Parts: sequence; C-alpha cells; structure tokens
Amino acid sequence: MNSDALLGRVRKLLAMAEAEGLTDAARETYNAKAAELIAQYGIDRALLEEAGPSKVAAADLVLDIHPPYARDKITLLASIVAPLGCRLVHRTERRQGSTGHTAHLFGMEADLTRAQLLFTSLLVQQAHGIAVAVPPPWEDPRAFRRSWMAGFAVAVQQRLTAAEQAARDAAEPATGKSRSGASVALVLADRSSRVEAHLASVYPHLRAARGRQLSGSGGRAGYTAGQRADLGTQGRVETPTARRALG
Repeated sequence: MNSDALLGRVRKLLAMAEAEGLTDAARETYNAKAAELIAQYGIDRALLEEAGPSKVAAADLVLDIHPPYARDKITLLASIVAPLGCRLVHRTERRQGSTGHTAHLFGMEADLTRAQLLFTSLLVQQAHGIAVAVPPPWEDPRAFRRSWMAGFAVAVQQRLTAAEQAARDAAEPATGKSRSGASVALVLADRSSRVEAHLASVYPHLRAARGRQLSGSGGRAGYTAGQRADLGTQGRVETPTARRALG
C-alpha cells in the first residue's frame, strides 16, 4: 500500500472511531490501529524520499496559536511534534497590550503534515474533554484546566512515542535493513540531522525555555483523557460546547 493510501485509511478508521454509540473497546481498537498506521506512514514516506536521486531538504512553517490557553496549546503541539521527528520554537511578541504566541516548526515535509493533522484533531478533542471535566469547587477552574491539558499532552506524547518506535521496529527487523534495503535507523538519523541543521541556521543562538509550574489538580484526569484520544483524525467540526470549554 502506498503512503497516501495509508493516510487515507487512518482518516477512515478515525471516522469510525468517532461514531456515536460505539463501545469503548471498539473505539480503542480503531484508535490504536490509526496510531499504528500514521506512524507507518511516516516511515514509508521517509524510505521513499531517501530512495530518490537527491536528498530532500528539511522544511519549516509558522503556526499562529490563538488564545485562550495559548501556552497550553503550544505544550500540546510540542508533545506531538517531538515523537514525529520535528522541532518547535515557541515565539512570543507584544500585540496591542497582550502577548501573541506563534510556533515555528521545523521538520521534513511529511512529518510536518502529520503533526498538523494531529494537532488540529487533538485540540478539538482536548476541548471536548475539558467541557465535561469538572474542577473541584475550591479550585480555580483555569488552574485545573491548565493542569488537565498538561496531563493530556503527556499521555499523547507517550502514545505517539510508542507508536513511532513500534513502526521503526516493524520496518527494520533483526537483519538491520528495511524491505527496501536501507537502514531505517540511519535514514531517520540523517533526516534528523537535516532538521537540526535547518533549525540552527534560522536560530543560531536558541535558548531552552524555562519550565512551567502548574498548581491545578486536573493532571491525572487529563492524562486519562489523552490515553483515549484519537491519534490522527481530521476535519472534525468544533462544537459550541468545546469552544466554551476553552473560553
């Protein structure tokens, strides 16, 4: 199956996973298969591109991250791009009395496509989860939601990391070679070096961001929701309930 057809299967599986009235077991089956296929798509595209006559250059793009909870949305995006072999630079600037947030992403084109697809979906899923998560009456709802979103992001990163590693292991058996004859580990390492070089050319003096301290108690509930989240859906319409949850 070619890589584009593989991505089409991911979309169909996750449309099935979103159907109302589905049992949790069936939903988990669809979601797990979708995560597996989207990781396989990344490996297939990498091997296909590296088999060409010339090296594919790393790319970059800038996403404007809108409030509310812009920093928390950046955290979710970072949890997606890292397992997919991409890098993120969080940029802030003053805009008419407030702080604007953008994410400058660096990666191979196919991986940036996967990252955007997942981010679009998981933002909506996160909003749906917050809509039904009830903070304790004694706690600031915004603090609870921020910690909930942090837990959600941790679970997403763990699941994507596991799916990516499984896809690499499946593509490169004990012989150390993929079906195409190329070493998957070497192919991915070479592509990663191109991404790092492109990042360094744009930001030669990049500094690591300071970690955030969150006081809310929603982390465990958010983590559980992240474990159930669809990994790869596209084109879902955001409902008024979801918009209110992030407002």
